[in-house]
Amino acid sequence: MTASSTNSASVRVDAAVVRAIAAHAGEAGALLPILHDIQDTLGWLPPEVTPAVAHALNLSKAEVRGVISFYHDFRTAPPGRAVVKVCRAEACQARGSDALVAHAEAHLGVGMHHTRADGAVTLEPVYCLGNCALGPNVTVNGELAGRVSPARFDALVASVTKEGA
Repeated sequence: MTASSTNSASVRVDAAVVRAIAAHAGEAGALLPILHDIQDTLGWLPPEVTPAVAHALNLSKAEVRGVISFYHDFRTAPPGRAVVKVCRAEACQARGSDALVAHAEAHLGVGMHHTRADGAVTLEPVYCLGNCALGPNVTVNGELAGRVSPARFDALVASVTKEGA
């Protein structure tokens, strides 16, 4: 990364933090909404977010870091160009999501919470997409797909990666 791209990234992070804090100023329990807003803007929570948010909310860095590490939805590394989430809730498990997860990990070559080396896809668990009758369910870049078989999974991934080109 060049000095100018590093400065640009830092400015973008700072702006996202300032906007999120301003949007939730004075709210009780503002930490989670602030973190979600920052991640929605940046795609992840860079390390410099922790001290800035802690200072703004009069919390310790450990408290903020504890919340970030506790909740599965928060990312502490940039996601891939596509984010694939496989439902791990009980209803989807009863409809075959365990086998789908095993297939997804083998097909993508990464485990849950990891991104392929080429940066194309991040694989994440999600705990209920509210589409239980049509499980197993997957989202690809936020788009819900139900009744996902291994073959359909492969097609969904191919549609958002160069594999589909």
